[in-house]
Amino acid sequence: MKKTLVALALTGVFSGAYAQSSVTIYGTLDAGMSRRTDTDLTAVGKRDNNKLGFRGVEDLGSGLKALFQLEIRYEPDTGVIESTVRPLFQGQSRVGLQGDFGTLRIGRGLTAFQETSTAYEPWSGMPAVAGYQTDLQVAGYTSDPMSVAGNSLNRFSNAVFYNTPVIGGIFQLNVTVATREANNNPVIIGRGTAAAPQFPANTRAAVYPYSVSATATKGPFSAYAAVERNAVDTKLWSVGASFKPVNDLKLMATYQRQDQDFSVPVNPITKAWMVGANYTIGPGLVRAGIGRKTPDNAFNVPTIATTKQFSLGYDYNLSPRTYLYVDGTRRKATAATTFNFYSIGVHHNF
Repeated sequence: MKKTLVALALTGVFSGAYAQSSVTIYGTLDAGMSRRTDTDLTAVGKRDNNKLGFRGVEDLGSGLKALFQLEIRYEPDTGVIESTVRPLFQGQSRVGLQGDFGTLRIGRGLTAFQETSTAYEPWSGMPAVAGYQTDLQVAGYTSDPMSVAGNSLNRFSNAVFYNTPVIGGIFQLNVTVATREANNNPVIIGRGTAAAPQFPANTRAAVYPYSVSATATKGPFSAYAAVERNAVDTKLWSVGASFKPVNDLKLMATYQRQDQDFSVPVNPITKAWMVGANYTIGPGLVRAGIGRKTPDNAFNVPTIATTKQFSLGYDYNLSPRTYLYVDGTRRKATAATTFNFYSIGVHHNF
């Protein structure tokens, strides 16, 4: 009888708490087998990042809400946290407020450019070798060079994130601004020398990093424009668009230009483009793309790599949360380095 009364009391307490707020546990499990032809490497790999997340919303009244989100990233084949040098909440760790003014958050997460651009890439920004976002869609650019070697390259830490409301049902502006803290960065030689590097270990950033993107969506058409500057004054701008001529077909293209003139003495400009498509056929989805990345003067300097890539993938949906996939890509990084990469696996969201 006493246990029953205690259980009822606890139920009442938690019911009152959840009436005012909600917390969601979510995540991704992705694992498969992959093979790269030029190395004869066959291994357990992944198409997508594996994550465990916690997301919460509290209604503060008068249209104001408090938000938080935490994401742990891990490797399913070994069970370890993703990369030993990355933080526990590698994916993101942000808290903030949302209201008529938009959404304001503080912490760590994808920059405005990095987050926006994934919607215009055939693999939706997943780090699959067949995908384009990790290298070509960002023109080899690094959002966070001041972090310890091996850390994620597409996030700002110690940052403020702001998203406007969707204006007129069409436009939205996204802004990210980070501090000048050095996040345990390695030595960056840049325009210096090994004895006197431009950025010694743990040095402070040269500038305040920022990232701005703007999106416009009208019916079947969507477009974005973005500009970003990282902590060592490398600049990038990017534009992209997508179009759905029919409901099952999405066409997309992006172009980006990176300028490393502040820290790279030779060939500081890198340009890249990508075109791709997603096509739904019954329970399946076809992914396809082709792209190229060309550093400045690459044709005149043989040591500078010009990357060419063609990729094809297929998803077969077993349920709304689980699908099987197969990917293939042919990538030419230099005249002497061309490889094919194949992978098959299973992807599950929970």
